[in-house]
Amino acid sequence: MGEVLYLALFIWAVVYFSEATRGDTKALTKCGLYLVAACLTRYDGWFLTAAMAAVVVLQPLFQRNQESKDKPSISRAAAIKFVLIAAAAPALWLAYNGIVYRNPLEFANGPYSAKAIEQKTATVNPAKGNLFAAGSYFLKAAELNVAEGDWPGRLWLSLALLGSLAAGISGRGRVALLLWTPLPFYALSVAYGSVPIFLPVWWPFSHYNVRYGLQLLPAFAVFVPMGISFIVQSVTKIPRAASWERWTGAATLWSVLALSAASDAVVWRADPVCYREAMINSRGRVALDKQVAGWIKSLPEDSTLLMYLGEHSGALEQAGIPLRRTINEGNHRVWKQPSDPEGLWERALANPAAYADYVVGFGGDPVWQSASAHHLTALVEIHTTGQPAAVIFQSRIQSSAPNAR
Repeated sequence: MGEVLYLALFIWAVVYFSEATRGDTKALTKCGLYLVAACLTRYDGWFLTAAMAAVVVLQPLFQRNQESKDKPSISRAAAIKFVLIAAAAPALWLAYNGIVYRNPLEFANGPYSAKAIEQKTATVNPAKGNLFAAGSYFLKAAELNVAEGDWPGRLWLSLALLGSLAAGISGRGRVALLLWTPLPFYALSVAYGSVPIFLPVWWPFSHYNVRYGLQLLPAFAVFVPMGISFIVQSVTKIPRAASWERWTGAATLWSVLALSAASDAVVWRADPVCYREAMINSRGRVALDKQVAGWIKSLPEDSTLLMYLGEHSGALEQAGIPLRRTINEGNHRVWKQPSDPEGLWERALANPAAYADYVVGFGGDPVWQSASAHHLTALVEIHTTGQPAAVIFQSRIQSSAPNAR
């Protein structure tokens, strides 16, 4: 859920990269530092880093013509420094995974990777293996994040593409084309990286990862005004409208404001699609966490809980129970591969009564299976629509237990 932070880092990286292309060497170093932060925030940053590094490395090829030679160039020393700084974060992350998990690609093929989650949940991916369809789903998600309805969203995208084309041809703002890097990244991720996107207007008509479309907000913010400006300037070139040329700037500004206000008003009335996604996908879990929190809050304050946190750490937060009172999957020593029978988590699952006073299991999770295998006494069973049942088991006899209600 680091999209907002990543967007800020993404924008500043592009800003400093733009300044670097004008000859500011210090700006290139700042860009590299922002890329490091972006890489440590989301994997989107890795793709952005590769794209910027490619531009820096290949810059001499772009400056073969005389016009390009007259522009400031990035020195070889500055380019090498930039590449080393930008590559630091991915290298450190690969090294961390190699040291801790004994697998440098643990984040890509481990039990908590997108690939493993897809296999575990058997999630449908309507664009799997189809790069064009994947890109279409991502672009539609971007449209839904800025406008409600088909035509308003297409208008935003069309204006952004027109502005990008104008920038590419004129050379003005060409570096800003890097703001489109989320498109190929997410197209590849959806098609081949086990990262599906569900849209309420396309099959399977649901909400899942629609928020990824937010990554094109910077591109829309820059290129939609450029597209509108291009249209306004083109109109003033018509002989009958030539007298309006002095109003080009004002017409562009008011058009952008009118489009933004109209889109925001409709989106606000319908609720932003990202908000709807969060509400729909978390409603059942939030309700279950609230009920679980009410029960475990009534347990003795000195009791220890064995609980698989997974998607339900919110229950502990609502109950005000610190993690130190729990034994959870985080107590597994991940550097012990392939298993850690001596780890606290594994020992507690093997003998719950020896380590925990109460056991909180959610249907089918490791704690539930352990409690069932050891025939622990169920004190409370909680059912919520659309969620697996939650059960609080008695593991060791305490002076007090939750009162039935």
